[in-house]
Amino acid sequence: MIINEVTGNLKEFDLGNRIIDLLEIEWFESTKRIQRKKTKRGDDIAIKFLKEGQRLRQDDILYADDQKVIVVAILPCDAIAVKPTTLLEMGSVCYEIGNKHLPMFIQNDEVLVPFEEPIFKWLSASGYKTEKIHTQLTNLLNSTVQPHGSHNESSSLFFKIMNIGK
Repeated sequence: MIINEVTGNLKEFDLGNRIIDLLEIEWFESTKRIQRKKTKRGDDIAIKFLKEGQRLRQDDILYADDQKVIVVAILPCDAIAVKPTTLLEMGSVCYEIGNKHLPMFIQNDEVLVPFEEPIFKWLSASGYKTEKIHTQLTNLLNSTVQPHGSHNESSSLFFKIMNIGK
């Protein structure tokens, strides 16, 4: 089965009597445009996103018929959770993580980074309140300028910051 686009999200979909078949992916696979995977029930899936900026999110529906729905499930992993206590601390930790070009997630008033021991030690030594947790990384911060102009550029953090004063 070839999937070229996400058809919806489980949050706004009436399942009826359909069976949910999960396509389990790692957090870093959510941005891959081309990949081959197997669902939990054994269906072969080929994802081939043609447009830039497409990515998989938790509970995205890739396929639905009268009997089943194939849904994305992002697997939990070890992560570093930073709990900023002030807006200044939030800005500085995001700047520091971004300056190292690390993927960053913001969920439940925490900044999350995939776990790496040196980064954990560095953040702790820098005075940030850090904790190693096991969780889903689902809300990837789109912090870079989009590469080819018109595609979804209004959603990048850079674009939003540059337009604050307008």
